[in-house]
Amino acid sequence: MTRALAIDENHGAILIVPPNAGENHWQPQPANGQVSVRVAPHLVETMTPFSLGTQTLPPGGYVREHDHPEHDEVLHFISGTGKAYVDGVEYVAEPGLTIFVGKGRKHKFANDGSGELHWLWFITPNGLETFFRDVGRPVVVGEPDPTPFARPDNVRELERNTAFS
Repeated sequence: MTRALAIDENHGAILIVPPNAGENHWQPQPANGQVSVRVAPHLVETMTPFSLGTQTLPPGGYVREHDHPEHDEVLHFISGTGKAYVDGVEYVAEPGLTIFVGKGRKHKFANDGSGELHWLWFITPNGLETFFRDVGRPVVVGEPDPTPFARPDNVRELERNTAFS
């Protein structure tokens, strides 16, 4: 994908990402499922560094507890049901739920439902998209889902270098 650029100082860039496009990555255990990065600074010139995408967890998948040291994150649940935990408080993750998680706030997500749990994420500054790419495997149309697969041995280093404490 070619990076979209502003045309001049008064007109920012435009990026249109079709439904089946984006940078799509299968995710390792324990999440499994996949991530689609839709907007990030390496894809489009932005005035503020942020990234946006979607994540899908299969039944039984979960995103382990984590926090972001200097990032604000917004999550909006689109389909499926599961659990969201923010600073130890449990919430029902269901379509229409929106969660803002400020820096340093512990959070995790689990799909305890029978179908996929799907949400939109937004994070500023960016970095989460790099983590997803580095721990994941590219989604290739026509090839089978490779999950489950293990997280890379250097996952802690990847976390420290991107958007995690």
